[in-house]
Amino acid sequence: MAMKYSRQRQLIYNFLMTRKDHPTADVVYQNVRQEFPNISLGTVYRNLTLLADRGEIQRLQVGDGVDHFDGDTSRHCHFVCTDCGNVTDLQMDCLDDMFTMAQRSFDGRIEKQMTCFYGVCGECLDKHTVKS
Repeated sequence: MAMKYSRQRQLIYNFLMTRKDHPTADVVYQNVRQEFPNISLGTVYRNLTLLADRGEIQRLQVGDGVDHFDGDTSRHCHFVCTDCGNVTDLQMDCLDDMFTMAQRSFDGRIEKQMTCFYGVCGECLDKHTVKS
């Protein structure tokens, strides 16, 4: 079913397409508000949920209690820094093999995959090394 055009939703979508850092709804709200001052946090949440439910963006739950959003819907992994909380993309050639192997060993249909790796990012490692 076609969805009615919404300038607010388009702004939210366009903002996510420019980001690689997987912002939270609050970050999306703070940025979209600069162009659309009257937008409410509730409107941002509703539109992010709608876009995620339609498969136009990804909603990530990485264990920090808040949803992060990713405009890249291609199959890819994420790295979550346990120090600073940054979420970044990891491109790995083995993903298709992993998906195929999982499907072979499962009696059903796997429709999507979300894989997160956790550790300390290079910037945080550098900060800790400098302090020592």
